[in-house]
Amino acid sequence: MWFVMALLSAVFAALTSILAKIGIDGVNSNLATAIRTVVVVVMAWGMVFLTNAQSGIFEISKKSWLFLILSGLATGASWLCYYRALQLGSASKVVPIDKLSVVITLILAFVFLHEQFTAKSIIGCALIGLGTLLMVL
Repeated sequence: MWFVMALLSAVFAALTSILAKIGIDGVNSNLATAIRTVVVVVMAWGMVFLTNAQSGIFEISKKSWLFLILSGLATGASWLCYYRALQLGSASKVVPIDKLSVVITLILAFVFLHEQFTAKSIIGCALIGLGTLLMVL
């Protein structure tokens, strides 16, 4: 099931890029990000209530609160930068660079989460990096 969800995530992320590039035309990138964020917030809380998960909010530890808040700040910064980049550049160049987050995530997972690099993951990172370079040149 994780694979199906990850694949759907990729499809929706691709749609996000195309729809954002069209929608941001003539709109301040920060305003566009704020509008997108409101939609995401409404949708996320809708899912919380739809699945009756709201009672779990009182069971979240202080550590989890801290890291969820930090993650939210990182997401916000990412979205602000992404929308500005989309406004200034072409989607076919912005999106591959944005996807370097895969490589950066693997490195950070190795450093902070002590996840193991395998030959396969190192080769994959190198190929993603080279592929990104080829796409943006």
